[in-house]
Amino acid sequence: MSTETTHAPLIIDVAGTELTAADRRRLADPLVGGIIHFARNWESRAQLTALNAEIRKIRTDMLICVDHEGGRVQRFRTDGFTRLPSMRTLGEHWMHDPMAATRAATACGLVLASELRACGVDFSFTPVLDLDHGESSVIGDRSFHRDPRVASLLAKSLTHGLLQAGMANCGKHFPGHGFVKADSHVAVPVDRRSLKAILADDARPYDWLSNTLLAVMPAHVIYPKVDARPAGFSSKWLGDVLRGQLGFDGAVFSDDLSMEAARRIDGKLLSYGDAALVALGAGCDLALLCNQSVGEGAPLDELLSEMAKARADGRWTPAVRSEQRRRALLPRTPAPAWAELIASESYRHACALLQV
Repeated sequence: MSTETTHAPLIIDVAGTELTAADRRRLADPLVGGIIHFARNWESRAQLTALNAEIRKIRTDMLICVDHEGGRVQRFRTDGFTRLPSMRTLGEHWMHDPMAATRAATACGLVLASELRACGVDFSFTPVLDLDHGESSVIGDRSFHRDPRVASLLAKSLTHGLLQAGMANCGKHFPGHGFVKADSHVAVPVDRRSLKAILADDARPYDWLSNTLLAVMPAHVIYPKVDARPAGFSSKWLGDVLRGQLGFDGAVFSDDLSMEAARRIDGKLLSYGDAALVALGAGCDLALLCNQSVGEGAPLDELLSEMAKARADGRWTPAVRSEQRRRALLPRTPAPAWAELIASESYRHACALLQV
């Protein structure tokens, strides 16, 4: 299949450890630019590597992604994968020895990215830049620290490790999910602070790391003093603040459109297709729809159909710049095979540094 396309904005998933005929059909759709894996797609390193090779045959420039942060959000944990520390563990380490903590964070990024890439995964949605206000159960120990300076420095160190292994990064969840208690997977969190207060605290890492981050994922949180829409559907947050005020020019992913907070826009529950259109229209380059391939996968087919119709009707126009941002996240160097990786001195040294 040709890799030439003007814009492939959708990130979808597949149901199991092997591709079905329906998976192949969806992945061949020119609107699909990426796939996100979950634990259900994992059986072993050999199986995951074979699955990703099959995906790559369908589309050579497919961005193969996963949420693989460390701690409780780590999709692959067995068959040689290193159990990575939570980000809070690195933050606690900072309080005793800042330099050792930054070194461990870099090692974490290198191990994380190296192991994924050795199995054919291109990209992980990490690091989490949310601050630990002690309120959010969904963020919790995924956060480095309450202090935005500590969070930023540790995140920058982790992204350096990712870069050493040839992997891009994604800061999330802009402008900050840690202050609100509600879980946006099942509710619509509301943060009533002012723009000035948010920019001075939770959003500081995005300012300080604006020339380090290659991608950003906004929060499914409403900040009513800025906009009535969640950040990922708000041109004020994505256009005026993130791109305008903070100068960010990388890729912007929507968070999962299947989440409760994702499709309740302006008081209405939108279809997946309409939610994707709103996210793209607000300034996202890519839209994720997760966990809808299980069973018949009808929601994914509806999304693809609605997006194709929107393009034909002129309600959505492909953006060449967005496609360039997607392609910029693809690895530019070949990944070592697993045996070569575990024999390398840099990898073994990084693993030793993770004993924090």
